[in-house]
Amino acid sequence: MSLVGSAALFRSPEPYSLKDDNDSSGLSTSGFYSYSSDSYDPKYFLDSPSSSDVLGHQIQSSSSQHSSGENPFQSSLGFDYASELDSPRNIDYDEDKLNLKLQELEKALLDDNAATMEIDGNFLDSPKESSSSDSNLSSTTSGKEMVISGPLSRKHMLFECAAVVHNGDFKRASSMISVLRQHVSIQGDPSERIAAYMVEALVARIAASGRGLYRALKCKEAPSSDRLSAMQVLFEVCPCFRFGFMAANGAILEAFRDEKRVHIVDFDVNQGSQYYTLLQTLANTSGDRPHVRLTGVDDPESVQRPVGGLKIIGQRLELLAKQLHLSFEFKAVPAETALVSPSVLDCRPGEALVVNFAFQLHHLPDESVSTVNLRDQLLRMIKGLKPKLVTVVEQDMNTNTSPFPQRFAEAYNYYSAVFESLDATLARESQDRMNVEKHCLARDIINVVACEGEERIERYEVAGKWRSRMTMAGFTACGISWNVRSEIEKLIQQYSERYKVKEEKGALHFGWEEKTLIVSSAWR
Repeated sequence: MSLVGSAALFRSPEPYSLKDDNDSSGLSTSGFYSYSSDSYDPKYFLDSPSSSDVLGHQIQSSSSQHSSGENPFQSSLGFDYASELDSPRNIDYDEDKLNLKLQELEKALLDDNAATMEIDGNFLDSPKESSSSDSNLSSTTSGKEMVISGPLSRKHMLFECAAVVHNGDFKRASSMISVLRQHVSIQGDPSERIAAYMVEALVARIAASGRGLYRALKCKEAPSSDRLSAMQVLFEVCPCFRFGFMAANGAILEAFRDEKRVHIVDFDVNQGSQYYTLLQTLANTSGDRPHVRLTGVDDPESVQRPVGGLKIIGQRLELLAKQLHLSFEFKAVPAETALVSPSVLDCRPGEALVVNFAFQLHHLPDESVSTVNLRDQLLRMIKGLKPKLVTVVEQDMNTNTSPFPQRFAEAYNYYSAVFESLDATLARESQDRMNVEKHCLARDIINVVACEGEERIERYEVAGKWRSRMTMAGFTACGISWNVRSEIEKLIQQYSERYKVKEEKGALHFGWEEKTLIVSSAWR
């Protein structure tokens, strides 16, 4: 996921619980369990960080009715994809204008009193709630009757549409998309909601404009409190992402033992929340505490640069460390991850080196994209530095090398589980929930489905593939300790019994029911 920063400073970190019939908000006022003096500081769990880049992105899908004479490439998002067909690689978009139009469309789509809205001369019908998923829905297009009857039929047509798009039959695909759009809703059940976003991703793919739309949704300005609020809600109601960071932090803290000086290299610090909690936990441990030096790699295109980039984050961390009476220093490295060399990391004799890869490695192209294979190259470079510990946190699905039909199915199954988990904790009409789905999940779906080649940067891999890469780079799995796992198991029970955590080959797998969502692992 592509996160732009942490929300921990913007919301009270109260956990969500399963929604009650008398409380549609789904927000629990109960606190977390208390901990013994030997366990980790509760703040370590409460202020979990926001992960590898998922948020700050605007997208809206609707259940608008479409006439048979509509432009098949007109998206519910308000983009005329047909204009991109002559120049599919053109990415010279006026992003400020697109963001403004997206905001206007969002306002209109969520306004029950709005009948239509106009975007650059094109009128879009206001969305209507689809009828019950159990009802029979049908539409006649191009002389053929297409019927949707419930979520299974909707999924079947969605997958069939993806296959038709893959085969290049865009005329038939546009007819199917017209039918699907009538029976999806961003305020419906999980199957309707995920289908709404997947349909729009298919439209973008047909128009070969996935990259342009992806960039239009990419947040270039500093993240607003609203976007950060949505991110925090995601981590409160879908804790698998949070627990992935918790497992990494637990392994890092254990690596501190018996060390006088520790150097942490992080390739995606974001707003630093992972280290706020790590420093707070370290301050509450007994015995001598090591000097901690944190090096954060700051991508030149980071959304934090307009507000000072990692320099500001480092100043805040140094201030916190001073208040906690910890010996700490921070250094920002302004470079793209793929261009980092050992010399710029400034590793020093006498320091234990820890490297943290949290939701970052999947952004690097591998052998399927480039002969350079930046993904494995970076891992080999890190291995050459002889680190004491390397932590990896990633989403568990294959959107890297799988062909489009399989990748579409992977994305659908993965994000369906996320949408279903949200359904267990937030009411369907909840604005918090719609913000999470728009700002946290939509951009990834667009990129995975609509983009190819170098334009597809959300290239996730399954745990077994990461294990192979780490092993080939010379690393050995060292496992997440029982202490860390037991603390997480206590916390996960507060959300829902349908959240699962299991240990497999030394890694912790966090998931919803039987679907693994996040995997955390530690290596030497």
